[in-house]
Order: sequence, then C-alpha cells, then structure tokens
Amino acid sequence: MRSSTDHTARLRGAAVGAASGAVAILAHGLGGGASGLDGSALALLLAACTLIGVVVAVRAARPGLVSVMGMLAAGQTIGHLTLSMSPGHHHHASSPSMLVAHLVAIPLGALAIRAAEVGLRRAITSVRRFMLALAEALRPTAGPFTPRTRDDRAEVRRLLVTPGLGRRGPPRNAPLLSHLARA
Repeated sequence: MRSSTDHTARLRGAAVGAASGAVAILAHGLGGGASGLDGSALALLLAACTLIGVVVAVRAARPGLVSVMGMLAAGQTIGHLTLSMSPGHHHHASSPSMLVAHLVAIPLGALAIRAAEVGLRRAITSVRRFMLALAEALRPTAGPFTPRTRDDRAEVRRLLVTPGLGRRGPPRNAPLLSHLARA
C-alpha cells in the first residue's frame, strides 16, 4: 500500500531552488554578466530561490520528469531575472553561451533530482522493511501461559539445609534388578 504523503517533496523543493540559483549564477557569468555580484543581488536571488523551493515542495502531486524540468526552467528564469535587476548588470541580450548553459542544466538537473527522489524512496522502503522484519523476529512467541505450581526456592532451601549423608540404596521407584544378579 502506498502512502499518501510524499516524503521526497522537501528534497525536490530544496534541489529545485538550489539548482535554480546555482545555474542562474553560472549562466549569468557565462553570458557576460557581472562577475562580482553585490549583496543585494545575491539576497534577492536567495529569496527568489527559497520561494521557488517552497512552491515546489508544497505541490500535492508527485511530478514526473517533464514537470520537474518545467519547475527548473521557471526557477532559472526567475533567478536570471533577479540577477538582471542588480545594479552592476551591463548586458541586455542573452548570449548563446548563457542560453546553452540554461538549456543543458534543465534536463540534467531534472534527471539528477528524479534519481535522488527514487534513491531516497528505495532507501526509506528498505529501512522500513528491515525494521518490520526485525520487529517480527524479536516478537516473543505467544505460547500458552502456565502458572508455576510449586516454588523452586523451597526445594533449594531443603537441599541446603539437609545434609548430603543419608541412607544409601536404590531409588524408591527403581525396578528391582535382582534377576540379573548371580546366585
């Protein structure tokens, strides 16, 4: 039975937000953007990528590869736009190297995010199965309960108090073996 909660949603949101910011900075640098970004541009990029990550994490449905690619494309576009608003931004057109960096990062990032989700789900499932098997193995057997009818401590006390010397002879209930003795 599958769980209705998606345990990988936070991972997906964090990965999409982080990848959007990293690729936006990389593509911005490849495209001839300001190499030394100021604090306000980085703070705005961090806020935008955090917002992208939260939006992706709270989505109800488990997205497919194409959906993750769309989320990454939207995140990179927003990240690029936030970096374009920085005061040190001098280029106005997208260069081919910037566009290639974005277009290559989208499918590669989506594949990496989906692989991480699948790996996390498999790890969680195998740990859960192991814990269930361990709990089953450690469960005590449910045998019938038999109360003790006599106290073993009294027998031990009797043995400690009585001397070991006594009448020597065969046990009371032992069969007589007189037919084996020679006459």
